[in-house]
Amino acid sequence: MRDLAGGFRYLLAGQRWVFGHGRWLGFGLLPGLVALVLYIGALIGLFHGADDFTAWATPFASDWSSPWLDIFRGTLTALVFALGLFLAVITFTAVTLLVGQPFYESLSEQVDRTEGGEVPESGRSLWEDLWISARDSLRLLLRVALFGILLFALGFVPVLGQTVVPAIGFCVSGFFLTQELTSVALQRRRVDLDEQLTLLRGRRALALGFGVPLVLSFLVPFVAVFLMPGAVAGATLMARELVGADEETEPGREPGGKGGPDQAPPVPGFGPPPSSYA
Repeated sequence: MRDLAGGFRYLLAGQRWVFGHGRWLGFGLLPGLVALVLYIGALIGLFHGADDFTAWATPFASDWSSPWLDIFRGTLTALVFALGLFLAVITFTAVTLLVGQPFYESLSEQVDRTEGGEVPESGRSLWEDLWISARDSLRLLLRVALFGILLFALGFVPVLGQTVVPAIGFCVSGFFLTQELTSVALQRRRVDLDEQLTLLRGRRALALGFGVPLVLSFLVPFVAVFLMPGAVAGATLMARELVGADEETEPGREPGGKGGPDQAPPVPGFGPPPSSYA
């Protein structure tokens, strides 16, 4: 539970950081605005075309009597749109990070700089970073698509499909959203995708505490754009913990990261300041 609350505190700390550095807030909004326009157009197209797609995919139901035909196809249409929204929430971050790679790299570096300690650099060119980001995003998209198809199928199970499945969907979305956001800071530390996933699986509650509230907030129109800069800042703070960048300065941890396994360290701005702030 401490890790779960710790993840949420990192999310709040990131928002607090960007609002305390107004120039970086405005700087970080630009990629999200571009991506938002693209996604709004795609979702509007899906909304208007979902009925036709459902009718095309279920020709066997054309002779069903009313109201069963309307109920069946209406449910399928809602599920298709829900699946599209699920994928939009997941891929929005990936696309925004890809579009705004230079913006968010600079923002993440500035967070590291203000928090003290070394500011890691990948040593790669911008194009190499863009290629790695696009490649990893595609790999994650395939994983998310598999989860999405499975959850879509489970959505037909009575009661379970309307209660447990949506909750699992939010958790899956939150986990992968956290991965996408922490990847900005972790790539600079030359942590590859497989190791990123291993780090987050080892602190799953921390990842969910950060990502699930963000997924829920992203369902509100336009909120995602305004939260993205702070989400990147908060994910950078989290990445510092995941790789042990602050092990020697965080209270409650013994040198070398010997703190308790379920003990989330204080988040900057939400607890006793590390000694480097003194």
